[in-house]
Amino acid sequence: MPLLGTRASFWTAGAVVALALWTSACPTMTYPLYQAEWGVSTTTVAWIFAAYPITLIPVLIVFGDLSDHIGRRASILIGLAAELIGALLFAIAGDVLWLLVGRAFMGIGVGLSISPANVAMVEFSAPGQEKRAGAISTAISALGIGLAMVLGGALTQYAPFPLHLDFFVLAAAIAAAAYLVLCMPRHTPDETREPWRIRTIVIPRGSRVVFVAGSIAFASSFLLGAIVLPLGAKIAQQLAGSTNALVTGALLSVFAACITLFALVARRIHVWLLVVLGAVGSLAAVWLFVVTGLVHSLALFFIASAVAGAAYAFDFAGGLTVFSRYAAPHHRASMVSGGYLIGYIAQGVGAPALGAVVTAHGLMPGLLTGATAFGAFFVVVLIGGLTVLAPLHRRDRHAAPRTTAATQEAASASEAEVGS
Repeated sequence: MPLLGTRASFWTAGAVVALALWTSACPTMTYPLYQAEWGVSTTTVAWIFAAYPITLIPVLIVFGDLSDHIGRRASILIGLAAELIGALLFAIAGDVLWLLVGRAFMGIGVGLSISPANVAMVEFSAPGQEKRAGAISTAISALGIGLAMVLGGALTQYAPFPLHLDFFVLAAAIAAAAYLVLCMPRHTPDETREPWRIRTIVIPRGSRVVFVAGSIAFASSFLLGAIVLPLGAKIAQQLAGSTNALVTGALLSVFAACITLFALVARRIHVWLLVVLGAVGSLAAVWLFVVTGLVHSLALFFIASAVAGAAYAFDFAGGLTVFSRYAAPHHRASMVSGGYLIGYIAQGVGAPALGAVVTAHGLMPGLLTGATAFGAFFVVVLIGGLTVLAPLHRRDRHAAPRTTAATQEAASASEAEVGS
């Protein structure tokens, strides 16, 4: 079996990230069908959605640094196997129990694969291009979400077996990615040589400020997902007036498209500003969804999805950049896993709570409650991000003149050597 080079390994790891988000968002367009054909409630849909982060959380706690010990490739392959089982369970599901078990396997798979895949992208990137890897990872994540929305909408609306076919397609994509991962190098230089043992995620004492800064940014992006992914199609249909699943999927894919666009913009923005813009954008997005329900406008739903996508990009890229820039190489996987842990805890609590309110009081009151609660969290994130990231921001600003001076001295020395 041929071994992939550095560049091909980078993009293979990126494909794993895309598949993780596709797996996460794949049921989005079928949630309304489960309600229509199986008679499940919004609360049940929220629990199906939440089974994913609830299962993923202990995986991150116990196996967060697994890839630091057994290698990125091995950890990714185990994760892809679990994702494949989850997709196939959805593909043949006949009732809610199958969906819950399938979501659990999806959570296990993503928990084992997404952190090492993100770290592999950093390690297979060119020297000094860690921030580029973070931005590309965010954009690729959006591609996975976009595929779930558009492909899911098209297959749900026009293809046979609308409750099943989408997941067979996902399973085929996971199998193809697993073959490519088998061709990646087994180990990278930044992996530790210590044997792995079961233990919780370890955040070194000197890295705790970095961890807080990155994880609160992650939490903001995951809370946005708790609104868009389980309720987005329902909002578009009931409040914005969409009657076509493909149109609904296309509108929701604006969320993913804006993640891609603003992830590229994020490459040129300092991490401190990324977190600020992400928190402000998240606050604006949740209230735009509320206004969408008040005026029943597809155009406003489009704008709300776009703002949510931009905010997600800034939040996620900000968190990943904090980890890749400030964390020690041999602690990166553990730090990224810890960031995902905080994000999924926020999502695992937020989604069922929001679903329960929607079931009890209706979609519009649920949105108002969610916007108020999530908005308060985004304000806290904004204040906390400003406070926690301020020392790192000042350190970067003070280091910049010294770095510039050292670069100029090196350039002068080089010119002197050439001249002699």
